[in-house]
Amino acid sequence: MTNVYDYLSQRDYPGRGIILGKSENAKFAVCAYFIMGRSENSRNRVFEATADGIRTKAFDPAKLTDPHLIIYSPVRVLGNKTIVTNGDQTDTIFDLMDKQQTFEQALRTREFEDDAPNYTPRISGIMHIENGAYNYALSILKSADGNPDSCQRFTYTYTAPENGCGHIIHTYSANGNPLPSFCGEPVKVNIPDSIEAFTEGLWKSLNNENKISLFVRYIDLASGRFEDRIKNKNQ
Repeated sequence: MTNVYDYLSQRDYPGRGIILGKSENAKFAVCAYFIMGRSENSRNRVFEATADGIRTKAFDPAKLTDPHLIIYSPVRVLGNKTIVTNGDQTDTIFDLMDKQQTFEQALRTREFEDDAPNYTPRISGIMHIENGAYNYALSILKSADGNPDSCQRFTYTYTAPENGCGHIIHTYSANGNPLPSFCGEPVKVNIPDSIEAFTEGLWKSLNNENKISLFVRYIDLASGRFEDRIKNKNQ
């Protein structure tokens, strides 16, 4: 298992990232989502709470130059499922699963982002909690080493997750021009019992120059009730 704080602190630009897992005391299903940015347009954002999750919005609407790819709902809830993604595929998954399609089927209608030459991967996660049982999945849709003619699709599923364990997936493997896509399987990381400790630890680990916002949710597996934390660099 990799220490999640060390993992993030060693990367100045992992891009956008999703962490799903289970607390060490086995009481909580846990998710975290963070965004980072290099351009003024990308950095001009905050997370705003919604009825069931969050959405991104411009911190200063006057400075918003292009909402494409940066304004979306990263987290939505569909029944006993929590959807977490880095783009508007949140809505695609929500709408198609509501029509009885699977997570994988919904994502087959989408590809990586159209932001040449990066072709940023679309990363997505889903958490399913029912009668105290919990499983989750992570997905990445990415170009074939920067080739926009080929889309590679990977889904990783985790049934009966281990206590104190989670997995992180993020958009970029390193900083660069163009930005190289994440490669390999999601990384196994530690998940603590405290939402406060996890939120503060993640926020401090993200590169101070590039971090924008962080969302953390702990879901009580017994009751289904959840508790959220939001961190925004822009206040």
